[in-house]
Amino acid sequence: MNKKTVKDIDLKGKRVFMRVDFNVPMAEGKVTDDKRIKAALPTIKYVLEQGASVLLASHLGRPKGGPDPEFSLKAAAEVLAGHLGKPVTMAPDCVGPEVEKIAAALQPGEVVMLENTRFHKGEEKNDLDLAQQMAALADVYVNDAFGSAHRAHSSTEGIARFLPAVSGFLMEQELEYLGRAVGSPEHPYIAILGGAKISDKILVVETLLSKCDKLIIGGGMANTFLAAQGLNMQDSLVETASLETAREILAKVGDKLVLPVDAVVADKFEAEAASQIVDVDKIPAGWRMLDVGPKTLELYKSTLNGAKLIVWNGPVGVFEFPKFAEGTFALAKLLAESGATTVIGGGDSASAVKKAGVAKQMTHVSTGGGASLEFLEGKELPGVAALNNK
Repeated sequence: MNKKTVKDIDLKGKRVFMRVDFNVPMAEGKVTDDKRIKAALPTIKYVLEQGASVLLASHLGRPKGGPDPEFSLKAAAEVLAGHLGKPVTMAPDCVGPEVEKIAAALQPGEVVMLENTRFHKGEEKNDLDLAQQMAALADVYVNDAFGSAHRAHSSTEGIARFLPAVSGFLMEQELEYLGRAVGSPEHPYIAILGGAKISDKILVVETLLSKCDKLIIGGGMANTFLAAQGLNMQDSLVETASLETAREILAKVGDKLVLPVDAVVADKFEAEAASQIVDVDKIPAGWRMLDVGPKTLELYKSTLNGAKLIVWNGPVGVFEFPKFAEGTFALAKLLAESGATTVIGGGDSASAVKKAGVAKQMTHVSTGGGASLEFLEGKELPGVAALNNK
């Protein structure tokens, strides 16, 4: 990674504006999963140990462009205080005269949680006036919010134009591991793509195919490829608008693609639907493919055998329904036992390895769903591009 990190800058006595990803799940005003808060701790602690003070900024949810108590970061600040074992001051806003007073009075080792950046309409428009007001609070900008790095917002891109801008440890780790997938990966390199639609991931498919040795395709995406080969997928989800694209990919690099050979099919799209296992060319009329079958898992196993690097984004079945989650969980366990460097794209794949109980056995589980997908497409992320080069 050619971007500067917190270790490349003198922080003693400085006020640090740190963009974190505290967009955490909430219920009844309480944080229900503090994984993202914990992920930011190493950078926060390091900055404090260097004799700096910290102003933390994040968005939470989708407020309608104005203050809304339902989307306040107060609960996140309380959870953070518990993890740090020290008080975290909750600011009334993320800019403005009151916040400027709080920032000016900050002493080394003190922590302030700024209020939701999306309470300002300008945040998502990358309003530079808002970004400048944020920058005026501090001496240094640290971005540790990889999950928001694909968006050019005032707190992720604009502010970096006005302050020395470096990455935190979480951002650095994300760029290092995801960078292996699109940079110069170790071989054999196997990529796995799941999820519902090809149209969402066409750029990822093309980028990965240019780098990997084999691309395993599961989930609804696989149905479209199988239909493109002329199979009758019956009531399975097939993206008819993407059939031609799928045919072109198959004609070009068909030998690199690993598609399901059998499936768990259901008579309706419901958690308790009747199910049976059939070969993909024998799906009964009125039935649909909701998971991969045991023969396919054997095929995945032999494909992954000996891999040095495995990158996975997207489930291979409808894993929200326990009955159709077995393929995704079995695949997660194959990765855990593979001995390869395993990089899990965020979102549903991160949730799948956690539910399968093997998250800790993965080399890296990304914190950013949309950001990791765009990174794997080979796109430059605005929040990363804005950081100072080494």
